[in-house]
Amino acid sequence: MGLFFRRVEVSGVEHVPQTGGGILIAWHPNGLIDPGLIISTFPRSVVFGARHGLFKWPVIGRIMKALGTVPIYRASDLKDADDEVRRSANRKSLDALAHAVCVGGFAALFPEGVSHDDPFLQELKTGAARLFYRARQLCSEHGVPPVIIPVGLHYDNKTAFRSNALVEFHPPLQIPPELLAPIDERDDDTFRERSTELTNMLEPVLREVTHATESWEINHMMNRVRSLMRAERAKRAGVSLRAPDMAERTLGMTRVWKAYFSLMQTAPAELSRLLERVAAYDRALEEVKLDDYDLDKPPAIESKWIPVLLVLQAAVVFLVFPPVLLLGVLINAPAYFLIRPIAQAASKQYKDTATIKLLAGLVLFPLSWLIAALLVGLGQIQLHNTFRGIPLAPWPAGITTFLIGAFGGALALVYLELVNRTWTSIKIRAKRKWGWTIVEQLAEERAELYESIEEMREGLELPGEVRADGRVGERRFTLDPEDLP
Repeated sequence: MGLFFRRVEVSGVEHVPQTGGGILIAWHPNGLIDPGLIISTFPRSVVFGARHGLFKWPVIGRIMKALGTVPIYRASDLKDADDEVRRSANRKSLDALAHAVCVGGFAALFPEGVSHDDPFLQELKTGAARLFYRARQLCSEHGVPPVIIPVGLHYDNKTAFRSNALVEFHPPLQIPPELLAPIDERDDDTFRERSTELTNMLEPVLREVTHATESWEINHMMNRVRSLMRAERAKRAGVSLRAPDMAERTLGMTRVWKAYFSLMQTAPAELSRLLERVAAYDRALEEVKLDDYDLDKPPAIESKWIPVLLVLQAAVVFLVFPPVLLLGVLINAPAYFLIRPIAQAASKQYKDTATIKLLAGLVLFPLSWLIAALLVGLGQIQLHNTFRGIPLAPWPAGITTFLIGAFGGALALVYLELVNRTWTSIKIRAKRKWGWTIVEQLAEERAELYESIEEMREGLELPGEVRADGRVGERRFTLDPEDLP
């Protein structure tokens, strides 16, 4: 995960209990990346249940077995088996996960039962609820009942290599007493009924922690509102803010999400008109290739020192690092350009793209370094045989080439990102120079949208707080001196 993502932020670890086990529930938008993020960030032992067919996959199946993943036999996967065989396989899977919970582990489940590309939840299966009740039955002897912890998985670009992700662990659910009443193991009807009721309770919780929306267009408009509000607040506060981290972005998105669904109930017509204005503003920004923050400050390229720094940087890159950089590009380029078509060909759905990219990269990049090292080693032997004055050193030559392939590839990646940012900044500068009137108009529209949004959200109780510099953060509680004894 650390290789695939540029940054993985984690919040809410303090909500994880120190003792006892439980169940982690999350939505499932990104294939094997989702469980990978949970495994690598959760502070306690995690066991997964996965569709049994995945265990037949090469490499992936072996990794899942090594991680202690429990095969789950769904009814749809055993269509040819009789009812008793299916029920028996299902009970075996359920008991294995429940036992892991009772000994202090956490079972991570995706109640949707399938990974997908939609911005909204698929219909939830009752598996997580059934596991919860089965674990409560088995854990009753130990006196530490299981908890259910919702997990928010957020990606800024879920299929892109070196993007960012946030994993949010929310407080354990407060389950109503009527859903915690003991169930007789032999009372299958009550067990099923109770599981359905708990699943119905989980659905709105997951919908909230994942910011589920009816369409990606609405999701994009929410993100635009979050961005324009932050930029306008910063302008009015007279400060220049850095790009928000994933934690702040997600909290800002949560505020917009809550406001949106609240206004859908109280002022749907006004909300619809506001979204039309936001969409027009968004299209105008896209046309001139600007973002909300570009309306207030000159891009960094306009600073008189930036060209000097760029020249110095270019000198270092092209005079000091050329051998490493060029060899890194040559060694890694075939794998780099192969991964995308492989992912497109092998991904049955868009949500599988990141998983295929990750797995292909884990194989193709090291393979490229090994092949280059082998070729250089053989070439060094040939040089020694041709020119006896050259020492025989195939192993040092091969190892050096392998290291250049690894580090040169990373250097090339950073360099390409720098070039992309610089080129974008130059384009923005050109747009600002020749289209200043458009920029002023967009800034005025952003200010008007800000006022309209502030007016509409007045009176709504939203999470977090708006700070003096325009950022949003967790609400800070202060003690009134009059409350002191």
